[in-house]
Amino acid sequence: MLSNQLYLERNYKMGIDEILSNLNEQQKQAVFTTEGFVRVIAGAGSGKTRALTARYAYLVEELGVSPANILCITFTNKAAREMKIRLRRMLGDGIDTSFVSTLHSFCTRVLREDIGRLFYPESFVVLDNTDQKNILEEVYEELDIKMDTATFEFMIDQIRYEKNLGTYMDYVCVPGNEIGGVEPKDLQQKVIFRYMEKQKKYFGLDFFDLINFTIYLFKKHEDILQKWQNRLYYVMVDEFQDITAKEFKFIRTLTDLHQNLFTVGDPDQNIYEWRGSRMEVLLDFEKNLRSYYDDDGTTYFPGHPIPKLKADFKTIFLNQNYRSTPEILAASNDLISKNHNRIEKELYTQNGSGAAVEHYHGKNDADEIGYIAGKIKDHIESGGKYSDCVVLYRSAYISRFIEQGFLKHNIPYTVYGGVGFYERREIKDVLCYLRLVEHGDDLSFKRVVNVPRRKMGKNKLAFIRAQAEADNAALYDTLKKHIDNPIFKGSGAKEFVRIIESMKEYAENAQVSELLQKLLMETGYEQYIRESGEMDRLDNVSELARSIVTLETEYGEPLTLSAFLQDVSLHRDIEKDDSKDCVKIMTSHIAKGLEFHTVIIAGLSEKIFPSARALEERREDALEEERRLCYVAMTRAKKNLYMTESEGFGFRGYIKTPSRFLFDIDNKYITRIGHISHDIMEEQALQTVIRKPSVIQILPVGTNVKHKAFGEGVIEEVDELTRTYIIRFLTGTKPIRFEYQGLSQVF
Repeated sequence: MLSNQLYLERNYKMGIDEILSNLNEQQKQAVFTTEGFVRVIAGAGSGKTRALTARYAYLVEELGVSPANILCITFTNKAAREMKIRLRRMLGDGIDTSFVSTLHSFCTRVLREDIGRLFYPESFVVLDNTDQKNILEEVYEELDIKMDTATFEFMIDQIRYEKNLGTYMDYVCVPGNEIGGVEPKDLQQKVIFRYMEKQKKYFGLDFFDLINFTIYLFKKHEDILQKWQNRLYYVMVDEFQDITAKEFKFIRTLTDLHQNLFTVGDPDQNIYEWRGSRMEVLLDFEKNLRSYYDDDGTTYFPGHPIPKLKADFKTIFLNQNYRSTPEILAASNDLISKNHNRIEKELYTQNGSGAAVEHYHGKNDADEIGYIAGKIKDHIESGGKYSDCVVLYRSAYISRFIEQGFLKHNIPYTVYGGVGFYERREIKDVLCYLRLVEHGDDLSFKRVVNVPRRKMGKNKLAFIRAQAEADNAALYDTLKKHIDNPIFKGSGAKEFVRIIESMKEYAENAQVSELLQKLLMETGYEQYIRESGEMDRLDNVSELARSIVTLETEYGEPLTLSAFLQDVSLHRDIEKDDSKDCVKIMTSHIAKGLEFHTVIIAGLSEKIFPSARALEERREDALEEERRLCYVAMTRAKKNLYMTESEGFGFRGYIKTPSRFLFDIDNKYITRIGHISHDIMEEQALQTVIRKPSVIQILPVGTNVKHKAFGEGVIEEVDELTRTYIIRFLTGTKPIRFEYQGLSQVF
């Protein structure tokens, strides 16, 4: 039975008046503007999540809209979970929050209903990065390719390029286990198409596929598109500044019928242009939407009629910051004001005054880490905790001197962003066992059939593969069918099949956490880890079990094995154990969306932050993005903000100088500690010179061009939104940036 306290927590429901009472006037405006196209520009710490969840609650509680008709898109699993928890606190534990999800999760849900129309089973497997590499390993072996020819990472990038074009859908979504109508022109294409063939055989979709398959499903079957357009009366999108052009077109089409799109974002916090986000979508929100509805040509979904624009546009600003002191905001505002590609706004706060923002210039790494350690110890001596503090940096390699320094100064710490929890060997093993129970897929079978050892060597596995190909069946089903074959005598094959079959039966009525515990015992995997003596691995498995129990409590609806595996596949992150009192160390990218009492930004040297590599590749665009990243790091701070750098030499041998971002902030907003010599300042001035890019002449469709790596090609498409050419080379079609210097016109 539930305790009285837990019962009350689960059944408590806030009234709408109570919900609205916690909002300022701008937030209320966002809540009450329920119809049309709404753009909310929400500054750092301005309570955007509070406004977003309040709007959802207002639609449900005050206007009577069913949650089944509201799609709320977030960009991380963590954000979706937190939003679900907030909504249940507002609306009661019985609220259906299944449409509060990431875009990939939503696409997965769409596909679970109708992917059969594309000749895939509804029980398809979502593949993660390790699965991709396992498939490539098979392909490399079959084609006798060595890693020095092309690494997995390189080939995954090429697969991503191919899938970004979307043209592969026509030869993947055909009946049978093979892809059709493709003649690879070279070894690279042969690898890509063989990879896709194996994907299809395993009924696996990777991250790139989820949105592409959904788009293709809508293109080919307008009745399915209309079903979802009818269903989704209201669409809400968080972190809209991080949206890609493809995602925007997709969401835009979902809102065709009812034309109620609510977006929340901050152009100043766009830090993912390097992986395809297009903040122009947020900056030119009305223009991009109007151009779609006014277009009389082809749409993103050919054959789909373009509806008449009937909705109004509105922009709302959330400028009040609830997180930081006035001192931190003043320095942050001054830094970001140096960017040109933004929407002008000035954050303010009613919080009380605090400590000055400090810039510390050290003579070397040891000096810099000594200052950082001193600030943390001062915080502890004043009654604070280590966990109140975070050290942020631009690139992962910077953590080395921080970790060494913390060990020297006896400061406990945890590094975020190392080897992902779900990428650890023991966790992959356990998840593959669960996946085998649910899906019976080949990748999972191959990983665990001999873990722990069951005398299932190469000959036995080769026999299974040969029979599977002959029977056109999955490996596990083949083993089950031929289990009495003499080749398996003396092995653990029969016991393995017995265990998996019993787990399948047990899973029908058991919770995921219960299934996991039984599976660990039955398979002998827990004992296998104990005997290895690697107790850290056992702790990781225990943490997985604990996280499942937590997820079962917070999920909002009954957690099925399928839902859990989907959640894990889509989101390969796990919360660190915040129960330990230790300083957090992480990159500035990882820190986005978080807040801390005390923030220390370390390694603020030119060529490190901003990144020299980024500047070399994208120049002015990269400089503005790097400045936005620094702004994001600064605005994580609630009470204290320290920015540090030191003299010495960088890893490429250059002289380290203070980052230009430190001098973007006026002296009246920052206290500078440490003497910077005239020579260092002269060197800094030389390093910060960046050539203005020349005006780029956009080449038209049909232009013959030459790429320094891919050779000659023809421009087939010009996408001004993403500033990208789609060029057909002899080696295949590639997206190439307008700004790329290695492209020339052939006359």
